[in-house]
Amino acid sequence: MGQSTDSWDRLELTPPMGWNSWNPFGENVSEAMIRETTDAFVSTGLKDAGFTYIVIDDYWHGGRDKDGNLYPDPKRFPSGIKALADYVHSKGLKFGIYSDAGTVTCGRQPASFGYEEKDAKTFASWGVDYLKYDYCACPDIYSENNDFLMAIARYKRMGDALKATGRPIVYSICEWGPRSPWLWGKMVGGHLWRTSYDIHDFWDKPRNHTSPIGILTSIDVEMDLERFAGPGGWNDPDMLVIGLANKGFIKGGGCTDTEYRTQMSMWCMFAAPLMMGCDVRSMSENTKTTLLNKDVIAIDQDSLGVQG
Repeated sequence: MGQSTDSWDRLELTPPMGWNSWNPFGENVSEAMIRETTDAFVSTGLKDAGFTYIVIDDYWHGGRDKDGNLYPDPKRFPSGIKALADYVHSKGLKFGIYSDAGTVTCGRQPASFGYEEKDAKTFASWGVDYLKYDYCACPDIYSENNDFLMAIARYKRMGDALKATGRPIVYSICEWGPRSPWLWGKMVGGHLWRTSYDIHDFWDKPRNHTSPIGILTSIDVEMDLERFAGPGGWNDPDMLVIGLANKGFIKGGGCTDTEYRTQMSMWCMFAAPLMMGCDVRSMSENTKTTLLNKDVIAIDQDSLGVQG
């Protein structure tokens, strides 16, 4: 049995809060790291502060079996994804995973184009609560006149497939912004949609073809988008880089504690999703102070859901 539109739209009445594996671990993500991160959520007070989702990004894949079903890398995820999700749930947290609307993911792993229903059922059977859905290996915006409509159609196929599972799975649209997902994200079932390209540990770094953007560029993109955000659907300026300090998967950059605090403050005023990107197992005291600031988090989590 699928879900009603009303119940689906009410999944995230305040912006989701959690953590994503990409910036700290990249292709080195593993079951052990996710279990340790889950434990750190509890021991550091992140869970008590409202951070809920543990999301595995790219590179968890092992492949597809003879029936076309996805399976995880058996060396890095020896217990399987369901057992890992069960562990996350046992700590009172929620579990997320990653896929892509193209033929392969950004890391050239098996993606979900043509497998939307099958993959959605697999994710639901594993106990997934959150899907980040990327847009690599899809038609380029500059090469096809119908690319805008094609993106909408691809995201709607997965959104419909997720709803049909009957499991409440938060749907994170990671299209990066060039096809204006704030205009159609909620229509295709999304609960949050990226407004910018990938952010990394830089204060001021504009978009180019070889590197991520900085905090200031992601802030600038939010201008005039506030009318598209509210309870059940959120503008997503990408992950918090607080505490990454040039120790992550992508080298280079490094912000000051003042710049990190500024990102936290701005994201909360934007009513943006608060998805951390540092290694929470080894946070500095300054990083903890910034991320656990309950007064600032309260602005982000205000029930009115008004973006500044």
